[in-house]
Amino acid sequence: MRGRRAAGYGRRMNRIERPGRGGLARLRYLDGDFQVISPGSFVRCAVTGTDIPLDELRYWSVELQEPYVDAATSMGRHRPALQGA
Repeated sequence: MRGRRAAGYGRRMNRIERPGRGGLARLRYLDGDFQVISPGSFVRCAVTGTDIPLDELRYWSVELQEPYVDAATSMGRHRPALQGA
C-alpha cells in the first residue's frame, strides 16, 4: 500500500530532490538507494570523517550502515589487508 510520508522522513530521495536544510543528515542505507531519517545536507565518511554532500554520496555499506567518501575508502574499509600490499 502506498501512502504519504511526512516531510521527507523515511522516504527515498532521488538526484533531483534537494536535501535538507543543512547540517548532518541521518540515513538508512539500502541496496542502490538510501532513505532520509533526519534531513540534512551531508553525511560524514565513516573512515575519513570527510563531509559528503548528499548529492555526491555514491558509496556506502548496507551491512555496516555507513557512508564512504570514495571507492578507494570503501574498498579499504572492507579489505584492510590490501592497503599494505
